[in-house]
Amino acid sequence: MSEARRGGFGDELVTVKLTVNRQARTIMVEPRMTLLDALREELALTGTKKACDRGECGACTVHVDGRRVLSCMTLAAMQEGKRITTIEGLERNGKLHPVQAAFVEHDGFQCGFCTSGQIMSGVAMIEEAKAGWPSAATSDVTRPFTLADLSNTEIRERMSGNLCRCACYPNIVDAVAEAAERS
Repeated sequence: MSEARRGGFGDELVTVKLTVNRQARTIMVEPRMTLLDALREELALTGTKKACDRGECGACTVHVDGRRVLSCMTLAAMQEGKRITTIEGLERNGKLHPVQAAFVEHDGFQCGFCTSGQIMSGVAMIEEAKAGWPSAATSDVTRPFTLADLSNTEIRERMSGNLCRCACYPNIVDAVAEAAERS
C-alpha cells in the first residue's frame, strides 16, 4: 500500500494495486473493506455474489494468485500486488471457460445466485486435482492423486464449501465432471 488519505468518519483510505482479470487496477479502500465489497463497489464486478457474508456459502469465491478464496473473508488491503480472477475473468476472447460451458450444458443452476461461486470453485478444484492434491474423500493418500481419480464423490467433497439453495447438486457435479474430463 503506497499511500493513505482520509476517508469519511475519520477512516483512512489506502491505495491498493492489484491485477484483476488480467488488468492492472489501483483502488482506494477503507482498510476494513472486504475484497468482495471492493470488487462489487469499487470495480463494479458484480458477478461475485454477496450472500452469507461470513464465509459459509461460497457464493463469493474468487481466485487469488490461482487459489480459491472466500472474498467476504479477506480484506482488499491485503491483496496488494496479487492476481485476482473473478467470474467475469474466466472467459477468453469471447469463449466461455470449459466449466462455464459445462454448467450451461448440464443446467448446473436454477436461481443462479450461487453459480459464480460454484464455477470458480469448480475451476480451482480441477486445478487442485491436476496438481495431485488429495481431499478428505481420497481413499489412498499414499499414492499420487490424478485427474482420473476425480470421482463424483471426490467432486462432491471438493465442492462442499459451496452451497446451492435450489439443491442443483447433481447437475453441478455432472458439469464439473465433464469439464474435468475435457481438461
